Amino acid sequence: MDFMKFNGGSAPQPTVFIGEISVFKRFLSPSDQLLLVEDLRQVAEQAPIFSLKTKSGKPMSVRVTAAGEFGWFSNHQGYRYVSEHPSGATWPEIPASIMSIWQALAGPAPSPECCLINYYGEGAKMGLHQDRDEANFNWPVVSISLGDDALFRVGGRRRGDKTSSIWLQSGDVAVMGGAARLNYHGVDRIKFGSSRLLKSSGRLNVTLRVVT
Repeated sequence: MDFMKFNGGSAPQPTVFIGEISVFKRFLSPSDQLLLVEDLRQVAEQAPIFSLKTKSGKPMSVRVTAAGEFGWFSNHQGYRYVSEHPSGATWPEIPASIMSIWQALAGPAPSPECCLINYYGEGAKMGLHQDRDEANFNWPVVSISLGDDALFRVGGRRRGDKTSSIWLQSGDVAVMGGAARLNYHGVDRIKFGSSRLLKSSGRLNVTLRVVT
């Protein structure tokens, strides 16, 4: 997928901002989305989706897997990046289709080392949090939405800051960089069954990060 080519050779421009986060609405065409889902399905075959628990021992409603050098893990010892799937296998490579989105939107950032894949089933949500386990906050986090609509909430750099929300649809891409890199953000809920992209409904949120 050559997004620069489709945009006349110039860098794509965000269609809306929320809390200084750039959102590229309908960035991915329906055919692009189908290609990504197939590539992600192959990732999940090599690194099956699994459930996590918070530091306090509560199960998370979102299930995860990953590709790249690192994946994500959480248990009573805390949240952290890990180099192996819980099965002991190394993570699959990040698909080229996913990498092309990073190359189009992440500017001069180095290649991502983690492609975190979150699956939101019916009733799943994600509380407000910051992405701050990476070594360098100069590089953005690129977030891809596939499947059901999600109510995305964004705050400021302090937990108590005022928040605002936007519905993200399948094919939307958000970039958290610059002043927005450490903004609190989360997903209040999804509209389960609002998209036909995934056979069993639900939402995939794919986030690309430079870890080290």
